[in-house]
Amino acid sequence: MSDNVWDYKIFWDEALKEIQQEITEQEYIMWFKNMEYIGSTESSVTISVPSSFYKDQVTQRYQSRLEDLLFELSGQRISLNFKVVRKNNPGKKKIQEREKANLKVETPKKKKKHPMLNPEYTFERFVIGESNSFAANAAYAIAKNPGKGYNPCLIYGGVGLGKTHLIQAIGNSAYQEFDNLKIVYVTAETFANEFIQSIQNKTGHLFKNKFRSVDILLIDDIHFLQGKEGTQEELFHTFNALYDSNKQMVFTSDRPVSELKSLSDRLRSRFERGLNVDLQPPNYETRIAILRKKIEEKNVDIPDEVVELICKNIKNNVRDLEKALTKLIAYAELVNKNITLEIAQRQLKDFFAEPNQKNITIDIIQKVVADYFGLSYNDLRGKKRTKAIAFPRQVAMYIAREMTEYSTTEVGLEFGGRDHTTVMHACQKIEDRLKTDPTLEPTILHLMREIKEHRI
Repeated sequence: MSDNVWDYKIFWDEALKEIQQEITEQEYIMWFKNMEYIGSTESSVTISVPSSFYKDQVTQRYQSRLEDLLFELSGQRISLNFKVVRKNNPGKKKIQEREKANLKVETPKKKKKHPMLNPEYTFERFVIGESNSFAANAAYAIAKNPGKGYNPCLIYGGVGLGKTHLIQAIGNSAYQEFDNLKIVYVTAETFANEFIQSIQNKTGHLFKNKFRSVDILLIDDIHFLQGKEGTQEELFHTFNALYDSNKQMVFTSDRPVSELKSLSDRLRSRFERGLNVDLQPPNYETRIAILRKKIEEKNVDIPDEVVELICKNIKNNVRDLEKALTKLIAYAELVNKNITLEIAQRQLKDFFAEPNQKNITIDIIQKVVADYFGLSYNDLRGKKRTKAIAFPRQVAMYIAREMTEYSTTEVGLEFGGRDHTTVMHACQKIEDRLKTDPTLEPTILHLMREIKEHRI
């Protein structure tokens, strides 16, 4: 196509520069680094993409904007055509050869490995979607300028949504970016255990030196500190020392600080002093992107229809997506078969199936919901109808109907002898609110996970 009289490559290159200014670096790397200009006609430009998935995603997300940019740059309407060029295609091979040649010339800087951090947890391997873009961009900004802006930062969200990945990505990125930077990563449980050990061994000065002389302190799962007054006291003083020295602190939690019980008010106020960002369960498009990224990293061939099957059935977290993919890959390797939709449906049938709910009781549901909303177990079963109690009670009734086989009459009896019509009304109220309140579904999914874990 290079000898074609209609050569719009210059406009395409300029359009890429423009779009790069409008989106995040992660987003640009993910979607545009895998594209290649193929050629053009009088009214169109053809671009290669590596898979049908990429074609669908790029068409949906960026085609309209790219065509507008091409119009602004060229003065005429140019349509974009995306063509799938797979790995064994000669065009793709040339691209790979060029990339290899570039790598030889550039001789990239060798990466250092931090002893406390998992090298797999990087920003490059974190897929950004609507549910996590704010948290991911905040984390990236912190890594580039530690102690300058968002300090402290608290990242919170449910199990398997990427909290540990993001907090360690901050450490890994900063460790590569800055020389002689002291970075400490620990879980809250490790912090508490080391503090207790320092008291027993009378080595408090060593403990203080370890945590108060850092440039970046990363503490995972601070909800573990609930009720541990001595450890909270020590963290409070560590926090003040680092904050006064403009040293960066990042924490993670499975819930907002306001919902952490048995936490001292002054420590709570310290966590709330900076930036608090949440991670929501990934939407369908993000789940697709995450799974595609994992498949690409593992260099396996999984049909698009299998990816869609997994993502339609697994909605709560990234960890479960990875488990399903790992099972399929293991099966393919052990029996030496290509993965098909039928094989995936058969192998993941138990994985997709709803867990056995027989051991989930209304009593457990009431205790978990009451604890989450800061109420007593008796509040949900009692006669009070205040707004602070009525809504959590409706949530508990809804979850009871969703997770158990109890009838509305049986559920009503467990909630202070209420009539079955009350239960039906409560469930309808929650269903209606789910359609208009985007924060409610993640809350209910979180509660359901807590109930399942409580049962286990």
